[in-house]
Amino acid sequence: MVNVEELLKALADPTRAAILDELVDRTGQTLFEICNRLASRHRINPSRQAISQHLQVLEAAGLVHSERSGRYKFHYVDTSPLRRIAERWPPAGTETARPEKAQPERKPAAPAPGTESGTLTTTPTTGTGAPRAGSSSSKGNAS
Repeated sequence: MVNVEELLKALADPTRAAILDELVDRTGQTLFEICNRLASRHRINPSRQAISQHLQVLEAAGLVHSERSGRYKFHYVDTSPLRRIAERWPPAGTETARPEKAQPERKPAAPAPGTESGTLTTTPTTGTGAPRAGSSSSKGNAS
């Protein structure tokens, strides 16, 4: 069984990602077909030997498997190993998510003097231009 680190390493290379893109688009390709598609669609022109080595890394990671048929070797994509990545880092809020670290409880702050349960009690002023206590004014006060 391949570990997540090997999967991530296999996916990290842009050429291998392009190979996977091509195999997802049309699985069951030969090395020759993959090389042609990389050259024409991605402007990637490494040697057939280099592409063959990339395919070996993808096979070792379980993302590609191949079958021989006569003189040809066909390569098929297998995305099922990618589930291991999703299982390792599940999205928040799922039942398989890891529990968060316990946070220490915070005590509520004591109410300020002259307040009731932490809310400020004021009486409105009757003058114009004087802001009420506890309210904010959008105009700046000139002093």
